Amino acid sequence: QVQVAESGGGLVQTGGSLRLSCAASGRTFAVYAMGWFRQAPGKEREFVAALNWNGARTAYADTVKGRFTISRDNAPNTVFLQMDSLEPGDTAIYFCAAALPRTPYVLIETTEYAHWGQGTQVTVSS
Repeated sequence: QVQVAESGGGLVQTGGSLRLSCAASGRTFAVYAMGWFRQAPGKEREFVAALNWNGARTAYADTVKGRFTISRDNAPNTVFLQMDSLEPGDTAIYFCAAALPRTPYVLIETTEYAHWGQGTQVTVSS
């Protein structure tokens, strides 16, 4: 059973920063492709950022490019999302996802990920 757990959400003012963490565990020696998605009230879940299984490739949504940075820790299957210059439009529940990769490329579709965390709330006040 693969488990994905996020942490680090909270309330921040416009222009502030937050750092989200995510760890995937449950399968010995497995290395996952991992990504971040978000869902605002009344909207569909959307891609935010992701990296491939070894962290060599990353991808970002246009709306966060230049403000958010995804990175991989030395600990296996642990990723971070550094969010800077936050805007009210970034308010959403942020979900971390993991997938056993069949490709060296970054996965950016929700349907490509089999394992999801419960989500962590990020609220940006104006």
